[in-house]
Amino acid sequence: MVEATHKAPRTPARVWIAIVLVPAALVVLAALGTWQVQRLIWKENLLAAIEQRSQAEPVGLPEIQSALAASEPIEYRTAFAVGRFLNAGEQHFFATFNGQSGFYVYTPLELADGRFLFVNRGFVPYDLKEPATRPESLLEGEQRINGLAREKLEQKPSMVVPDNDEQANIYYWKDLDLMAARAGLPADKVLPFFLDADATPVPGGLPRGGVTVIDLPNNHLQYAITWYGLALALVAVSLFAWLRRKS
Repeated sequence: MVEATHKAPRTPARVWIAIVLVPAALVVLAALGTWQVQRLIWKENLLAAIEQRSQAEPVGLPEIQSALAASEPIEYRTAFAVGRFLNAGEQHFFATFNGQSGFYVYTPLELADGRFLFVNRGFVPYDLKEPATRPESLLEGEQRINGLAREKLEQKPSMVVPDNDEQANIYYWKDLDLMAARAGLPADKVLPFFLDADATPVPGGLPRGGVTVIDLPNNHLQYAITWYGLALALVAVSLFAWLRRKS
C-alpha cells in the first residue's frame, strides 16, 4: 500500500506580493515624511531670515548691490533710495489689493549718479491707471523712498501667467528689461532689482504704498504628519492582516 504524501500548503501569490510591496511602500512613505521634515527646517530658517531682513534698519542702494554681488539674498531687505521720479516712464502691473482690481505703479527713479531704479510706488484703482487721472501723484523734485528690496525675475514664473501686454502697458509678471525698454532707459543704467515703497502717505493718497505682503506658506509639518501617518496605518493594516491569517 502506497502511503499518501502531504504537501505543505502553497502560499498565495497575493501574500508574496504583500511581502515585497509593503516594505517598499513603508520606505517610500517614511522617505517622504523625512523629506518634509527637512523642508520644514529649511522653510523655518528662510522665514526667520526674511523676518530679520524686513525688520532691520534700512540700508542704501550700495549695500543692496554689494549683497547681490556676493550672491546674498536681498528679497524683502529694508532699503531706501533718493532720486527724482520719471513719471512719464510709469509701468503698470495688474494686481488686486484689498479686493479691488487695479495696478501697481512702477516708476523709474533717477539717481544722482545717472542710474535708474524702478520703484513699486503702490496701488491705484483700475480706472485711475493713467497718470493724467491722478495728477497729485506725479511727484516732482528729489524724493526719498523707503521700502523693501525685491529681486529681479529672469523669466516668466509660470506657463499659466499671461504674457505682458506691451502695447497696453499692462504687466502680469515683473519683466524689468521690458520696463526699462518701454521707459526708454539704457539697460546698463538700470539697477537689477526693485524697491517696493512703504506706506508713507503721498499727495492725493495714490499710489497707495505698503502693498507688499510677506506670506510664504509653511505646510511642511502637516505634510510630514500625513506621510508618517500613512506609514503607521500601513503597518497597522498589515499586522492585522497577518494576525487574522494566523488565526
